This record gives sequence, C-alpha cells and structure tokens, in this order.
Amino acid sequence: QVQLVESGGGLVQAGGSLRLSCTVSGSIFSIAVMAWYRQAPGEQREWVASLTSSGSTNYANSVKGRFTISRDNAKNTLYLHMTSLKPEDTAVYYCKAVSMGHISESWGQGTLVTVSS
Repeated sequence: QVQLVESGGGLVQAGGSLRLSCTVSGSIFSIAVMAWYRQAPGEQREWVASLTSSGSTNYANSVKGRFTISRDNAKNTLYLHMTSLKPEDTAVYYCKAVSMGHISESWGQGTLVTVSS
C-alpha cells in the first residue's frame, strides 16, 4: 500500500513557474512508475509526465520542454517543476504510483493549479 500527498498548487500568472510535490509513504519499494496527471474543469483526467524506477522520463506533448518530473529518494518525494505556465495548464494535478507488475496503483488527493492570463 502506498500513500501519496500532493502539495504546491496555487495561483500563478501566465508565464510563471510552480513546483508541485508528492510525498510518498508506505510500500515505496514496490513502486515501478510514478506519474503526474491533471484534470481541468469539465475535462477528463489526462497524463502529464511519468518517471520509472530506472529514471526514464516521458512527457505529454502539451508540456514537453516546459515541465520537468523528478524525485528526491532521500525525501521520498516526487516533483513536477512547471515553467512557462499557460492558462490551459489550469487543472487539479494528481500524483500516481504504479506497483511492479501493475498489481496496484495509488492516487493522491490532488492539488489545484490556476494560471491567470
């Protein structure tokens, strides 16, 4: 069982930056992939970025070159560093952990990011 708690959301002007954090606890050793998703009002949840246990990263085309996913193993924390923010980045951002063999997945409660124009 893995527990995830996101933080760092808030209101930022277009062009600004924000760093989201996801603190991980529980069966951390079982995690194969961690990812960030987002859900804008009235929209479906969409994948933003992912980071495997081996360090490979992938990004959605909409955020590539602007967002960076990273982790600090000593702090058991996943980050999403967002730059050049746009109003269309406004959403609730969720952290997700997928276990080895995709036996289970865990979600955080989300953190709201609002980008004003």
